[in-house]
This record gives sequence, C-alpha cells and structure tokens, in this order.
Amino acid sequence: MGEYTINRGIGRNAEFKGLKAQYLFIFAGGLLALFIIVAVMYMAGINQFFCIGFSIVAAPVLVYGTFHANSKYGEYGLMKRQALRNHPRYIISRVRIFRLFQNGKPQKKSKLKNHQKV
Repeated sequence: MGEYTINRGIGRNAEFKGLKAQYLFIFAGGLLALFIIVAVMYMAGINQFFCIGFSIVAAPVLVYGTFHANSKYGEYGLMKRQALRNHPRYIISRVRIFRLFQNGKPQKKSKLKNHQKV
C-alpha cells in the first residue's frame, strides 16, 4: 500500500506555537479569564489605566508561566505532577503489630454471627 502524506496530524495531540496538549487549553482559558476579569473590573468602576496596567502585567505572566510549564514538564508531566498530590504520603495499617507477625492461618469467623446456637 502507498503512504498518504495528507492529514499527517491524525492521532497526534493538538499543538500550537510549541504549546502541547493541555497547555494550549490552559493558555486559551487563562487569556479568556483575564479578559473577563478586566471587563468586570472596568464595569465595576475601577480606573481605566489600572485595568489596562493589570492586563499588561498579567498577560505576559500568563504567557511565560504557560510556556515555562510546557518546557519544564512536557506533554504529560503536568498530569503526572498533579497525580503525585493524590498519592498518600503514608500507608496506615490499623492491624495490630502482633497480628502481622502471627503464625498460622487467620481464624475464620462463624457464619452464625448474631444468632445463638440451637
């Protein structure tokens, strides 16, 4: 069979200007959130120059932060970093230490748990 060079991006993650996968969505969502924040600040009556200054400072911080995270963690690294937070630091065992080192099989509980023997 012949090789088709059309649609070479099928099965690959989205990429734009070097931003890969979830970073692209974080970047777009961050810019949208920044626009909404500035619009709400302006409608609330905050000084126009303060709103413009805030957006001029916040936008490059967002751009730098997103590109920095993209280069530092890669395509799947940020998800791996977030997954580390969900792992417990300690494994708690509520079994007594004596039971851990006890020889033999554990005792089976009776099937007649709450009933009296007849």
